[in-house]
Amino acid sequence: MADKPAPKPGHFLPGGEGEQGTADARTAGGAAPLAAPTPRLGGEAPPTPPQLTGSRIDSRRTTLSGSRLGPPPADDRAAAAYREVFHPEPIPFVPKKRSKGLIALVVVAALLLLGGGATFAVKVLSSSDFSVNPIGTPSPKPSGGTTTTQQPVGKGTPDADVVGKNAIYSVGRLAVAKCPEPAFRPTSKENVRSYYQALTACLDKAWQPVVEKAGFGFRSPNLIVFDDGDETACGVQHELALYCQDEHGGSVTMPWQNIVEDYPKNKAEVRAEMAQSFGFVYGVHVQNLTGMADAADNLADTAANKNAQLEVQRRSALQAYCFGAVFFGAAKASFPLRGELLRQRTGLIQRRGDEHTKDKVRDHGSSKSLALWMNQGFATTSPGACNTFVAASAKVS
Repeated sequence: MADKPAPKPGHFLPGGEGEQGTADARTAGGAAPLAAPTPRLGGEAPPTPPQLTGSRIDSRRTTLSGSRLGPPPADDRAAAAYREVFHPEPIPFVPKKRSKGLIALVVVAALLLLGGGATFAVKVLSSSDFSVNPIGTPSPKPSGGTTTTQQPVGKGTPDADVVGKNAIYSVGRLAVAKCPEPAFRPTSKENVRSYYQALTACLDKAWQPVVEKAGFGFRSPNLIVFDDGDETACGVQHELALYCQDEHGGSVTMPWQNIVEDYPKNKAEVRAEMAQSFGFVYGVHVQNLTGMADAADNLADTAANKNAQLEVQRRSALQAYCFGAVFFGAAKASFPLRGELLRQRTGLIQRRGDEHTKDKVRDHGSSKSLALWMNQGFATTSPGACNTFVAASAKVS
């Protein structure tokens, strides 16, 4: 029998010239067919290395005559590739070095949590603030100089100056307001809401320039028209127009049911009442924007006695009435308070004093004081005419 030529490289590998001839023999010998190694995924057992019968890295490799050649040499590239896939060397664990700064932060956090329980660190400490002892507690590094207390930024303003020397007093007159009386008549809740929405837009336009000129930020109040017994930002409401500080920056809360009920009986009085009551609560909004509402509350809370507290409250309420009158004075050409409407307004002032209330609490001002400040604001159209906090006690009775 003639000698066969020596097989070429790759002769017995898949796809080689000897593949077809040896397929049956490999199947009969029980060897698994050649397949790509399964990737090692987490939690899966590593695949069984295939027996590559006839390949250069098979430990059972033989010559053409059938004699065994033994394992391939150690530097054999095919064997090295085989070991890298199925018998890789373990990856050594090399601990990472942690910076001293990170250790300092961890130690400080642990001390805060263990020592105080509820302590909250407001400053993040860096490695330059501490010399760290790994088994002890961090100690502040000496600065080398004397420690000084940091001074406050700026200068606080006393509450008495906030209300008595406020910048709003020096801005001058309100510009002439072109604001006709809203044409919505109070025959339904929707009409009452629309009336107050239109009036809010007029007051915003008139007050925004002077509030900003005085150096304060401006925002329109949130309008709430409530049913009797509703709980609003000002609490449970019962037919009283109120203003409250809340998450909206201030809410005006207005009733509607009695207004709709009373309107057919006395139209002029109801119209005057709607305008005047809304002017008052908007005046409180101006106090809120300029910081005077908070300052007045603080002064009332620290008053020497009940009478002194009520006087502070009267000064604040009378100022809000005056601010409302300032607007209507600026809008008198387009929002005329004359004839029967003016007479009803005057009657409301006379009947609204503290002496006419059921509880007789003197917290808003007498009829005489109401007339004084409202007429003064209406005539001057200037916020400076509403500084009730420097007026004599007799004028805020």
